[in-house]
Amino acid sequence: MHRFFGLTLCGLFLLSCSTDTPPRTASSAPESPALTGTWQLLSGTVIENGDTTVTDYTEGVSFIKIINATHFAFLQHAVGEHADSAAAFVAGGGRYTLADSTYTEHLDYCSAPEWEGNDFTFTVSLRGDTLVQQGREEVASAGISRLNIEKYRRVH
Repeated sequence: MHRFFGLTLCGLFLLSCSTDTPPRTASSAPESPALTGTWQLLSGTVIENGDTTVTDYTEGVSFIKIINATHFAFLQHAVGEHADSAAAFVAGGGRYTLADSTYTEHLDYCSAPEWEGNDFTFTVSLRGDTLVQQGREEVASAGISRLNIEKYRRVH
């Protein structure tokens, strides 16, 4: 009995010495560490129902996306004269996968709840400190069906 108890304690001790880092899997680990970091959105182009809207995110609004090894988050808020408006704040995040240039976000959290639980697949390209992602956004419950093209600059 004492031998069993001693072996159990030794086993528990060895398990406690392991690192806190979870194992990386193909579905959760990006293939390119260059995607991880903090990105500032410079411009966004939305094409919906034949109409094209281009938004300059360097004037009156600030939008960043933070990407780590398994998750992403985005934050947007107004700057300037409407900087204190709570209605101008948007945030969300969740898990993502990356396979070659196919980047898929699973939106687990969003300040617009109808967007939560949806997957959004983009093609991404990196050139120096510039990230471009392009793909369709489909949210049936909100009547959204559009092409979204976003251009980011690496902040960190």
